[in-house]
Amino acid sequence: MIEIVPIETPALGDRSYLVTDGEVAFVVDPQRDIDRFLTLAAERGVRITHVFETHIHNDYVTGGLALARETGAEYHVGAGDDVAFDRRPVADGDVVEIGAGMRVRALATPGHTFTHLSYALEAPGRAPAVFTGGSLLYGSTGRPDLLGPDHTHELVRAQYGSARRLARELPDETEVYPTHGFGSFCSSTQSDAGSSTLGQEKLGNPVLTLDEHEYVESLLAGLDAYPAYYAHMGPANAAGPGAPDLSPPRRADAAELRRRIEAGEWVVDLRTRTAFAAGHLAGALNFGLDGSFATYLGWVIPWGTPLTLLGETAEDVATAQRELVRIGIDRPEAAATGGPADWVGEDTPRTLPTATFEQLGEVRHHRPVVVLDVRRDLERKESHIEGSVHIPLQDLPRRTAEIPDGEVWVHCASGYRASIAASILAAAGRRVVTVDDGYRPEIASALPLTGTP
Repeated sequence: MIEIVPIETPALGDRSYLVTDGEVAFVVDPQRDIDRFLTLAAERGVRITHVFETHIHNDYVTGGLALARETGAEYHVGAGDDVAFDRRPVADGDVVEIGAGMRVRALATPGHTFTHLSYALEAPGRAPAVFTGGSLLYGSTGRPDLLGPDHTHELVRAQYGSARRLARELPDETEVYPTHGFGSFCSSTQSDAGSSTLGQEKLGNPVLTLDEHEYVESLLAGLDAYPAYYAHMGPANAAGPGAPDLSPPRRADAAELRRRIEAGEWVVDLRTRTAFAAGHLAGALNFGLDGSFATYLGWVIPWGTPLTLLGETAEDVATAQRELVRIGIDRPEAAATGGPADWVGEDTPRTLPTATFEQLGEVRHHRPVVVLDVRRDLERKESHIEGSVHIPLQDLPRRTAEIPDGEVWVHCASGYRASIAASILAAAGRRVVTVDDGYRPEIASALPLTGTP
């Protein structure tokens, strides 16, 4: 009996898959931390014999090459992809027989990239399945703009044709298994669906219900910024990344933490924004593990900046390491565990005021403050506070000089990004308050603020 096991990476909004017949297995689009796949195979008593990549990924560093080397599996990468390592090239129409009855057929599905492939699985006794990578997603499709604006219009039309090809050539009962679409910025939109078939997608997916012009126009209108670290993922994957080093970082004492901050390095506090506000090491930046930690850290940090991690426990630091290697930040310079009392030495922990939107409205009746909105452009376009300053979080480190003088009250949609932004501004010496509150459209009319002192 065929088993398809999704391996979730919710922090990046992606899924990988292990598929087994009970004797052997293949893996599709593995993430960098390959121990997860090795553990799953060992638990089932199966041998991984093949690894497939749907495309050269833009949102994470693949574990495909390392997994193939570790297991001796054949590594199938698109024949059209220019890579620096040996692999088993695969092209449209190629068929790979796996085990006693699994048959995998490659289908060219350009759109997310020019050389994107999907893989259709046929096996006795079960419905067909198709691993669609960044092509056909649940209720959506993969983004066509990650290779640059010069290619977007060609790729979005290719994406339309690819989705239509899958719907035309495969039966309605075909199960759909995408890599993206669960929060990944590689998806043009997001879906709450956990499973789907081609028949279900034909009923509601815009790429299969709209004509080409309507699909292209609606998809392009909904695209927003994507993380800056994406620029480094494709080259890393084409070069052939090895297995990550997840061993514990060297321990840093309070004096070393202070030296690193003074040298302009990043010391990142992994605790929740509530804990950070209550007390933290001056100059530390708050990227809590309770949110999209790696996505926003990778987006905001100047690439290559030395990084030290602060966590309540060694397990927190290990979790952060695992998330970071997935986006190519391989080794922290150091780490420390405990709490502010362990990190500040002879100094006193700093605090960071927090407030609600109601309190923001009240304070504006008494004194002027700067209101800083760090949400993305599309969020801002839907609704915003009149007179607020808008600098998306990812642009903040290079645009802090644009923020008017005075006390800054910073908000996002929930408080997570606002805390990151507030920690950046506090480290730069600004007086700042984190609006740790959920933004709602009615707030925009309730707080018609000028935003400047």
